Amino acid sequence: MKLYFIALQFLTVVPLPFRLRWDERALGRSMAFFPLAGLTLGTLLAGADMLFAALVPRPVSDLLLVALLAGVTGALHLDGLADVCDGLAARGGRERFLAVMKDPRVGAVGVVGLVLGLALKYQALLAVPDDLKRQALLLFPAVARYAQVQMTVGANRARQDGLGAAFIAGTGMFQLVTAGTITAVAAWLLLGPAGMAVLAASVLFTGGFRWWFHRHLGGVTGDVIGCASELNEILCLLVILALHRG
Repeated sequence: MKLYFIALQFLTVVPLPFRLRWDERALGRSMAFFPLAGLTLGTLLAGADMLFAALVPRPVSDLLLVALLAGVTGALHLDGLADVCDGLAARGGRERFLAVMKDPRVGAVGVVGLVLGLALKYQALLAVPDDLKRQALLLFPAVARYAQVQMTVGANRARQDGLGAAFIAGTGMFQLVTAGTITAVAAWLLLGPAGMAVLAASVLFTGGFRWWFHRHLGGVTGDVIGCASELNEILCLLVILALHRG
């Protein structure tokens, strides 16, 4: 259970009633339980949805849920989305891309990426039918956290410093298989075959995303992993919508 709490403490700003100490190896090993931490976030969202739905109209409720998710995660992965957008817009090669992502300032393209990402997430969540909403709230954070594991295990380091490098150093096939099993079971129990289709779409997208950054940057960074997580949250909601309409 210690690894689960390490994962939860890293992925959220929720205070724990006890202190945990860990090194880079333990941080990497905790990735086995990233999807479980994602399910915990989903449970928080589903519980908050029950409260919000009784107090405010659904458009307001869903906007509050998006804000709650950003707040409880400390906007950690939104920062990665903005940094990657700025890097993509930068002129120059690999070193320029990495330098722009490391810059703590957010550029115009990063702001546009943030706005579009949050707007897409909000609109996709708002369009999810009521009878699927709670399942979607539970599933999409878990699948997105599994995407982080997929992005990390066996990846090359684009930089030798930073959180991305620390995670890569401490992960292995055990983390990938354990996290994948947790995610697959959750997907099946929540949405059945549709849940497995959502997971498959995420795995394919994340594989392509990872391949692109290996080709252009020689590996991944913490920002790239965070960006993949945010994009997978949006993708999961969109796939749920597409399957429902189909």
